Amino acid sequence: MHHRNRASGRAPLRNFSRCAAVALAVAALRPAQAAADDEGPAATPYRPSVSTPAALSAPGWLEIEAGLLHDHESAVARRDSAPLTFKLAFTPDWGVRLGLDGWAHRHDEAESESGVGDTSVVLKRRFAIDDDSAFGLETGVTMPTARHGLASGSGKADWSVTAIHSADFGAWHSDLNLAATRLGAPETETSRSQLLWAGALSRSLGAGWSVVAELSGTHRGGVDDTRQLLVAASYSVSRRFVADAGAARSLRDGAPVWSAFTGFTWLAAHLF
Repeated sequence: MHHRNRASGRAPLRNFSRCAAVALAVAALRPAQAAADDEGPAATPYRPSVSTPAALSAPGWLEIEAGLLHDHESAVARRDSAPLTFKLAFTPDWGVRLGLDGWAHRHDEAESESGVGDTSVVLKRRFAIDDDSAFGLETGVTMPTARHGLASGSGKADWSVTAIHSADFGAWHSDLNLAATRLGAPETETSRSQLLWAGALSRSLGAGWSVVAELSGTHRGGVDDTRQLLVAASYSVSRRFVADAGAARSLRDGAPVWSAFTGFTWLAAHLF
């Protein structure tokens, strides 16, 4: 079993505390507008889970998701980033989103590097089943806009297709995702194809609060499978602004990989 000293063990907590403080400060600016925001459409958060719902954001509205993420990648490697996503639905069944790390910083014993992350563009289609459930289909590409040490993709364009099923049952909501990715530049003697699975279960607690738990993982030939448990809580400051915070931990042998995050989803502007 691997052990960390107390200083390294406190580092993720310090970073998470800073993230939470920023999110709370942003949320504190919103109550004055809450009355106006509680009229009209509501935000449709995709964060903070790995899986995404079949639902799209309100048609014609620009929705923004932003946050801070601290990854404790190994005993010596850390990565901090500010993920940013812009979502726009044209109809209740068609939409696009643009995502990137607006800023990222990674450091280990050998080097430290900062800059922007990779950029992804996704086209989404929703297929309604009934009032409480729907399928979704996404296709997208992740483009290598980051420096090598900050890349989340393979270093060349990675194409993916994701199948989604979402359902409501009372105060509960479930999202199931299965994604296949074709890597542009896999490592030597590894497969180009990667599968990702994720299942999230969330529950509304009333008074604007909700909680979510999620299991996810990946499989690719030539590399070890990954598995992760994520837990998070969200608070609706208003219908158009939702704040969140949570943590995730790898479920595998060896030194654990931790991450902590906080952020918000904001239905920002009516474009058409």
